[in-house]
Amino acid sequence: MENPQSRLEGKAVLVTGAARRIGRGIALRLAAEGARVGIHYLNSESEARETAEQCGGAPLFRADLSKVSEIERMFAEVEDRMGGLYGLVNNAARFSRRDPLEMTEEDWDLIVDVNLKAVFFCAQQAALLMQEAGEGRIVNISSLGGLRPWAHRVHYCAAKAGVIMVTQA
Repeated sequence: MENPQSRLEGKAVLVTGAARRIGRGIALRLAAEGARVGIHYLNSESEARETAEQCGGAPLFRADLSKVSEIERMFAEVEDRMGGLYGLVNNAARFSRRDPLEMTEEDWDLIVDVNLKAVFFCAQQAALLMQEAGEGRIVNISSLGGLRPWAHRVHYCAAKAGVIMVTQA
């Protein structure tokens, strides 16, 4: 059986939302398995720097994933600084609680733009780089909220269900 570490040794993998929580854990694990990890973050710069240091001096990529132009810029920077891309872990997410009868378009967009739209456009940009290299892997992180409804989280549940469909399509 092939050693999983050897499959990732030296390969460039970008993790979105890698400064904290699950993303940080994913980045640390990938680095431990030999991957050259890229750390995406938006606001948590000090935590991102700490994660990057623990990943062997990983490069940092700051981008607002709710904006496609920033996603495109980030992936151009990933290609330039990491020399291509083997893997993407679409982990970045937002979470909030809103009464559906009081939800505004801004409330909806805040969640759906990062939790669904960004997943698609990050995967698109990653796939373009992977196509050039002839190989690659994309992992999209969803949630139990994509399978079961949660009160006052309709926007989150809809986005995470969408991630499941984007992944399967």
